[in-house]
Amino acid sequence: MNYMVEYFEKMKSGEIVVSKRLYKQYEQLVNDMYESEQFEFNLELANRPIEFIERFCRHSKGEWAGKPIELELFQKAYINALFGFVDRDTGLRRFTESFFYIGRKNGKTTLLGALALYMLIADGEGGSEVYSIATKKEQANILFDEAHNMVQQSKFLSNHVRKRKSDLYFPHTFSKLMALGKNSNSLDGLNAHLVVIDELHSIQDRNMYEVMKQSQSARRQPLLIMITTAGTLRGTIFDDMYEYACNIVDGNFKDEHFLPIIYELDSKEEWKDPNMWEKANPSLNSIKKVSDLERKVERAKNSPNDLTGVLTKDFNIRSTAEQSWLSFDDINNEETFDIEDFRNGYAIGGADLSITTDLSCATLLFMDPETEKRYVHQMYWLPRDNFYERVEEEKIPYDKWYEQGLLRLCNGNTIDYSDITDWFKEMLEDYGITPLWIYYDNYSARYWVDEMEQHGFKMVRCHQGARTLSLPMQNMGADLKAKRINYNNNPLLKWCLTNTSILTDRNGNIVPIKNQTAKRRIDGTASMLDAYVGLFEHYEEFIRAQ
Repeated sequence: MNYMVEYFEKMKSGEIVVSKRLYKQYEQLVNDMYESEQFEFNLELANRPIEFIERFCRHSKGEWAGKPIELELFQKAYINALFGFVDRDTGLRRFTESFFYIGRKNGKTTLLGALALYMLIADGEGGSEVYSIATKKEQANILFDEAHNMVQQSKFLSNHVRKRKSDLYFPHTFSKLMALGKNSNSLDGLNAHLVVIDELHSIQDRNMYEVMKQSQSARRQPLLIMITTAGTLRGTIFDDMYEYACNIVDGNFKDEHFLPIIYELDSKEEWKDPNMWEKANPSLNSIKKVSDLERKVERAKNSPNDLTGVLTKDFNIRSTAEQSWLSFDDINNEETFDIEDFRNGYAIGGADLSITTDLSCATLLFMDPETEKRYVHQMYWLPRDNFYERVEEEKIPYDKWYEQGLLRLCNGNTIDYSDITDWFKEMLEDYGITPLWIYYDNYSARYWVDEMEQHGFKMVRCHQGARTLSLPMQNMGADLKAKRINYNNNPLLKWCLTNTSILTDRNGNIVPIKNQTAKRRIDGTASMLDAYVGLFEHYEEFIRAQ
C-alpha cells in the first residue's frame, strides 16, 4: 500500500484539511515518484519500517497500553516519504535530514520511539548508534523511556534488546540507543546512525546540531530528524531550520536530501475556527482529543496568559514571550528591497551606541513619498576580541549574522565609534545617501558626536524617556503591524524586535525595555526608534525632501 499517495489523494478531495505548505510538499513528493531522474520510489523499503512498528512495537501507556501500535495515515505517509526514495545509482536513501513540525499531543513520541527501535534493530546497519537529543537530559529521556517501555511490552523485542546502565543494546549488531543532553563535550566522538532532536524550539546551542550532524559523516545512510512545536524564543536554530524548511517547500531553493513536513495554520486568525485545527493537529479526533483542544481554546479566548501557549504549542504559530511588545506575527515581514533603490536619496538616521556588552546599531530610515511606506537599512557592531567566545557562551548566532554582512567587528575589546562614522560616510560616498538628521541616544560619547559633525552630519540628541519616545514607538508599532515597514527581512533586527517589551507609566506612555534575559538585545529596536523620533518630529519636511 502506498500511504503517501493515499494521504495526498485525501488532501486533494478535501477529506483531510492541511496547510498550504504541507499540501505543496506532498504534491511534490508524489510528482517525484514519477518524474524524478535522480531518485526512484521503492515501495518495499517505504513500508518496511511500518511493518516492523505495527508487528513488534506496542503502546506503553494510557488506554492503549500493551496493544499493538497502529500508525495513523499521516505517520505512514511520512515514513513512506522518509524511507521510500532512493538514489537510482547508489540505492541509498534520498533523505538524510528532516524537519517535522507538529502540534503537541499528536503522537510524536510514540512515532519516534518506534522509529528509533527500527533504526536500532532492523535498518541493516552494523553497530548502529541511535541518539535522542534535547536541551535537557530529562527531555531526551522521554523518547528513550518510550522506546524502552515498548521493548518491555513486546515479547519479541524484550528477547533481543536489553537495557544497560545508560542505553538500550541490541547485541546481534552491537547497536545502541542513548539519550543525551546539551553538554557538547559529551557529544564528541559519536558515530550516529539516527539522531532525533526533540523540541528544537528550546535549543539555543547550534553547536549541538552541528556536532550531531558531523557525527553522522561516516554512515552510508544516516538520518537526522528534528521534531518540534513552535516556541517563543527568536533568533535560535529553530528559526533557521523553520525558514530553511519553508524555503524548500516554497521552491526558493533546492535541497534534495532535506524533507520538511510542516503542520501549521496558514494564518493566526484560524486558531478560532475548529475546521482549521487539523492543519496543525493531524491526529485530531484520534490520538489528540478534540474536546481537550476546545477547552484550551475557550480558555485562551478569555485569558491572554494562556493564549501564547495555545498558539505556539497547539497551532504552531511562532510567537514571542507573553510580555513582549508585539507578537511575532506583528513583527514578521519577509519583504526585501535593494539599497540601490535609494541611491542619491535622503534618509533619517538613528544610532544606539554601546561600549562592550550590547550591540551598537546604526539605522537609515527611508520613505516612499507616494505610498509613505518606510524602508529600514541597518548595520551592527561588536568588539572583535571576545567575539567567538561570546557566540559560544551566549548561543546567539552573531557569527552567522557576521558572515551575512549584517554585523561588523571593531578591533579590540570595545566598540570603536569611528567605525560607525565610517559606515555613515560609506553610505554617503558609495550610494549618495544623505541622512538629513541623525538621532542618537543621550548616552552617546561626546567625541563621536563631534566627529560626526566634523564630517557634516546633522546630529540630534534623543532623550530616552517616555516624553520623547512614547508616541514614535506607538507609531512604529502600528506601522509594523500594518506591514508598512520593510526592513529587508533582517534577522538581526527581527530578533531585537522580538526581544523588546515596554514599560508603561501611569499616563499610558511607553518606553522599550528588554523582555527576556540580559543576553537578548534590543539595540536594533532602539536605533530604529531613534530614527522614528526624527520621522515624528520632521514628517512633513521629510516628505517634501523626497
